[in-house]
Amino acid sequence: MFKGIRPLLRGSTYSGALFAYCGALASLPLLPFAALPAMAWPSASVGVQLALTALVWSGLIGAIGLARTTRRVLIACARRMLRVPLPDPVGERRRAGSPGDGAAAATTSGADRLRTPLWLLSHVVLGWAGAQLSVLLFVAGLLLPGGWAGAEAGVSVNGWSLRAESGWQSWAAALCCLLLAAALCLAVTYVLRWLAPRLLGPSSAERLALAAERERALAERNRLAHELHDSIGHTLTAATIQAAVAGEVLCVDPVAARAALRSIEESTRAALEDLDYVLGMLREEKAGTAPARTLADLPELLDRLRHAGAVVEPELSGDYAQVRGTLSRAAYRILQEGLTNALRHGAGGPIRVKVAAAPDSLELDVVNRTGGAGSGTSPDAFPTSGHGLPGLMERVRLLHGDIEAGPDGPEHWRLAVRLPVRLPA
Repeated sequence: MFKGIRPLLRGSTYSGALFAYCGALASLPLLPFAALPAMAWPSASVGVQLALTALVWSGLIGAIGLARTTRRVLIACARRMLRVPLPDPVGERRRAGSPGDGAAAATTSGADRLRTPLWLLSHVVLGWAGAQLSVLLFVAGLLLPGGWAGAEAGVSVNGWSLRAESGWQSWAAALCCLLLAAALCLAVTYVLRWLAPRLLGPSSAERLALAAERERALAERNRLAHELHDSIGHTLTAATIQAAVAGEVLCVDPVAARAALRSIEESTRAALEDLDYVLGMLREEKAGTAPARTLADLPELLDRLRHAGAVVEPELSGDYAQVRGTLSRAAYRILQEGLTNALRHGAGGPIRVKVAAAPDSLELDVVNRTGGAGSGTSPDAFPTSGHGLPGLMERVRLLHGDIEAGPDGPEHWRLAVRLPVRLPA
């Protein structure tokens, strides 16, 4: 019993009914304009004039519902007054700069735009019906006890009648009227809550557009995570080794120590640029221009490795000018990750780097010695998250390339990547 009464005691029930009644009152200023056609036809019967007024009134209300501002306001009010979780319209996300503009624009036309006018009409009809009945029942509940102001209540069905007298029966009838008024508020709120997701919520096409936006946002965040992992991971690895080298030769060879420290400064400055850009994107702020690291920056990357004490044997061939845009940036990150892994897990010795740019493909190879007995680098010298190689595989897969990573003989590790080159039309 108490579970059935509990919804009548909730404030959200009456806030929803108040939302409906306010919608009804907000439609009153349109009534004089709706009555103009009926006033211009004085010869028509009263029923025709009322029907014409109601029809024009409904048309005006529906026309207001076509405005995008109306939809935004109704969604905000429904979220607050009805406690219904409704997402922002897809158009709002598009204007805010979210990806997928074309998909979002395709969802704001056709029958989907008629759902807001239908909601507004339902809102007004429920508001007027609920307001009149609830006010009538509430007033009856106040006047019936003791027959105050001569009020009395009765029910007649097929000649059978029942009337509440001025004793306890009038109090019982008043209580029933008040409970009916509260139940009516509950019914209006529940109907509006049922209609809100169907008329104000996203349509099937809008949900598909929102899902596509979320997928693109997740893909972008995943790409940023790869960028951050590649840039920061390489910088920290190289900076750690360079700092150790600078500390060892500081007194013996100050020139080499200064070169190592200068390399640390340059690499960390580049990493800070990457970090600022990624954090700006993750915070959904207006970030600056993305740092563009391409194959043209490969000599600088190799110099930083040499300052860290690594012996690098590059073998570069082909025309890098034909490798542009995303492919060039991805190739740089792949080489950066491969060289970082060689620094982390290598056992000294030269690191062979091969970059061959052919007209139809780009080949990248990184070969280094693996750790073993007497090696100068322990496999646990640098902690690793284990995301480097899977990230490389995913990056290569997105570029429709091939990747091989594994032992190359008893004492070497080889990373081999082949990426297709799409020549401009």
